[in-house]
Amino acid sequence: MALVRAGRAALRLLGAPAAPAAAMGSFRTFTAQPEPVEEETIEKKGVVMRGAPMYLDMQATTPMDPRVVDAMLPFMTEQYGNPHSRTHLYGWEAEEAVEVARGQVASVIGADAKEIIFTSGATESNNLAIKGVAQFYKDKKNHVITTQTDHKCVLDSCRYLQQRGFEVTYLPVQKNGLIDLQQLADAIRPETSLVSVMAVNNEIGVVQPLADIGALCREKKVFFHTDAAQAVGKIPIDVNQMNIDLLSISGHKLYGPKGIGAIYIRRRPRVRLEAQMSGGGQERGLRSGTVPHFLAVGLGAACDIARQEMGRDQQHIKRLSDRLYNGITQQLEGVVLNGDPEARYWGNVNLSFAYVEGESLLMGLKDVAVSSGSACTSASLEPSYVLRALGVEEDMAHTSIRFGIGRFTTEAEVDRAVELTVQHVNKLREMSPLWEMVQEGIDIKTIEWAQH
Repeated sequence: MALVRAGRAALRLLGAPAAPAAAMGSFRTFTAQPEPVEEETIEKKGVVMRGAPMYLDMQATTPMDPRVVDAMLPFMTEQYGNPHSRTHLYGWEAEEAVEVARGQVASVIGADAKEIIFTSGATESNNLAIKGVAQFYKDKKNHVITTQTDHKCVLDSCRYLQQRGFEVTYLPVQKNGLIDLQQLADAIRPETSLVSVMAVNNEIGVVQPLADIGALCREKKVFFHTDAAQAVGKIPIDVNQMNIDLLSISGHKLYGPKGIGAIYIRRRPRVRLEAQMSGGGQERGLRSGTVPHFLAVGLGAACDIARQEMGRDQQHIKRLSDRLYNGITQQLEGVVLNGDPEARYWGNVNLSFAYVEGESLLMGLKDVAVSSGSACTSASLEPSYVLRALGVEEDMAHTSIRFGIGRFTTEAEVDRAVELTVQHVNKLREMSPLWEMVQEGIDIKTIEWAQH
């Protein structure tokens, strides 16, 4: 009834006649009476689901923390000025909010606020870092190093440079997903301008030895960039202790809004780079375009919350990931954890299931929102390039499932995911002649298959 009264009051304020009580009550959202609950079914992309699935895909995106939404709302409805307007209160308020957010982003990685540039996300940050540094120093240095398992936007930026005459080394990784530091040292040349290594891999969750890489790059006088979209706010990062010169951040990977990110660019020793976008010269001339201040506020709030609650988040996520991993492996054999078991962020649990087709398993797990480690959800049936780089056999790469656990994941969701995964893997294996042969003790790899 309070909502009805509020609705009538609003109408009166606008000069409209008040609606009769019966009419107001006819709107389902305005009634306070309990309604019979029916099991909701949702059909999307040809898949029928009993309600929305449980969300265990935190590497794809994270839900916004309600506290982030609360911080953003005033700047969407009341303090909506352009942060670059210098002549009135609205612009001053927006500018102040952006600078507070800049400081919050800097604090979570141990940087100075003047070293933070707002972008549209980690993809733009990665492009700016790699292309910007390479192009600025191209007269003296024309060589860039990255890894075979880095994010696609990093690899594509490097290919872009190759097409324009630069040389790029794509370092292989070991079977556990980590780079070999000696291989990196051997790859650095006098003409190397930049080394770019992903902090936490988005597919398998391995954490690269950032401090060791940073020390090596500083010794060799080469700039070190890391794509930390999956790391910031989740694991401790200090750009000074780790000798990181450039670092990419994404808002929606740490419970902030989509469409906003940042890049850290070291001031001492100074990193120079060529801007990739022309315009009004905002963000110290490195990223033209109006800074969306309400999104920047959201990113700042998300970083501030993550900095304060990182320890609690890590404990919660490790406990649930252990529960997930142990729950599955204690009931199923032939399950492999992809990536190093120690040097990893445990919010990412990437598992391969022997003698099961990943496409079939994903369809069976339609009540759980997860991703496949292979590209089977796209038009390509090629297995994941990350798993191929680890030397994972093609049949196992096709069966990988990535479970993403986060701040708001519950025990009940993990237990249900374990139950459904075990149930569907067993069901698919019952239909697999290969699994039946393995159970009879036949070594599949020794069989010579005849072609017809």
